[in-house]
Order: sequence, then C-alpha cells, then structure tokens
Amino acid sequence: MNRVKEKYQKEAVAALTKEFGYKNVMAVPRIQKVVVNMGLGEATGNAKIIDTGADELARITGQKPVVRRAKKSIAAFKLRKGMPVGTSVTLRGERMWDFVDRLVSIALPRVRDFKGVPTRGFDGRGNYTLGLKDQLLFPEIDYMKVDKARGMNVSFVTTAKTDEEARKLLQFIGMPFRQA
Repeated sequence: MNRVKEKYQKEAVAALTKEFGYKNVMAVPRIQKVVVNMGLGEATGNAKIIDTGADELARITGQKPVVRRAKKSIAAFKLRKGMPVGTSVTLRGERMWDFVDRLVSIALPRVRDFKGVPTRGFDGRGNYTLGLKDQLLFPEIDYMKVDKARGMNVSFVTTAKTDEEARKLLQFIGMPFRQA
C-alpha cells in the first residue's frame, strides 16, 4: 500500500472525523481523482511538440495522456477547430496515490525558493488546482532531453463540500500549504 494512502486511512480519517464531527466514515472527504493538464498552445505551429509533451506527461504520471483538441477556431491565434492544443491525464486509484506521493515528497521540495503551495487554488466546491511552472521537478524527466520548460496544472478533485474541509484533507496527507 502507498505511504500517502496509508497516512490518509490511518491518520487523516480520524483527524477529519474529530475536527468536523462526521457521524459516518463514508462522510469523510477523500480524493476522487487527480487531473494533470499540460497546455501546448505552441503546437499550432509545430505538431511534434504534442508528441514530446505527451511523452513527458506519460513519464511523470505513468499513464498515457489524452491529446486535447481545440473546440473552436480563433483566427487571432491561428487556431483551427480540431487542432491539438494540449494533453491531459486523469489519475484514479493506486496511480493517483503514487502520483500524489511523488508530488508531495519529491517534486514540490525541488521548487526553487519553495515556501509552500498557495491556498488560493480552491474553487469553492472543495477542489484544488496547483500550477507548476516546470516539468523538470519530477525525476522521471531527463534534463538533457528537454527542449523547453513547460508548465502543467494539477487538479485535486475531492468529495469535500467546502474549501476548508478540502484544505484540511490535503494538509493531513502532506500538502505543504503556505503559512499566512
């Protein structure tokens, strides 16, 4: 079993139940899925960028990404409907817990001048989105093969009803939030 999943089951469930007074164990918030998106807008000029972005995202997450395509044409950006503009991966189950473990224990501490992740990434419904500026934070990416630093968004979708419950849940599983 994964370290973060074990920590959630043994410590976080008990702490959340005590803090918010849940009557049933099934009412305790949990992470449903983690979605990792990498926008590759410059792929409109060079289609090979989608392949390298998808390969990097596959190495980071351990799962083959889906190529996202433009929904409508925008002439100012030289974008046509159906052109590839990004890649996305939805992680659930053991892969999700493995990714969260690597994100919290390996990738985030490698951020330069890291003071914690911002708390403003909550959406009001208990979900949290974190933006990473560089894919080199993950040890799976070979520094010599990277042509350009590409950022990504990591979204944690939880069953929490409020942002406070979601923040406490992520805090208990090891997410280092910035102190006010």
